[in-house]
Amino acid sequence: WPARVMSLVGPQGSGKSHLAAIWAEATGARVLAGKLLSETDLPAAFATGALVVEDVETAGLDERALFHLLNLARDQDAYVLLTARAAPAGFAVSIRDLASRLRAVPAVALAPPDDVLLRSLIVKLAADRQLVVDEALVNYLVNRIERSFAAAHVAVVRLDEEAMRQHRPVTRALAAELFR
Repeated sequence: WPARVMSLVGPQGSGKSHLAAIWAEATGARVLAGKLLSETDLPAAFATGALVVEDVETAGLDERALFHLLNLARDQDAYVLLTARAAPAGFAVSIRDLASRLRAVPAVALAPPDDVLLRSLIVKLAADRQLVVDEALVNYLVNRIERSFAAAHVAVVRLDEEAMRQHRPVTRALAAELFR
């Protein structure tokens, strides 16, 4: 890590929480929701020396609690992984020292999925819903949906719900009816 505090940034459904959970398991880090910062005993949260703070967003952000967290992490030489949709360096905060600390936090951005990842994601999402999908259906969806993790999720849910409603299997023909 280039710094003890890092941020993992990407759109909803891009895998931030999944990657953070893998890191937390590997490091013994505790996981905390960003909206609960003000309700958390922060010194106790650093008991393992590592902490994941999920979904740090400007809306509803307790600036004082985040400022305290970053100072405490520095004082204890602890590791912190922040997940957010946008880089914390761009957060509009009123505490100047917090703004300065956030600008110093390196951000790793998750890029939108390419075709290969989008195909794999559709197959995985379908499998999670116990749907069997063939290559023709997956290719059809990849060529017609927005290139985003959220759009893949919506497409698979929509296909599943429509198939159940019509008592039909999930096929390319059904997808053609839904995604013209």
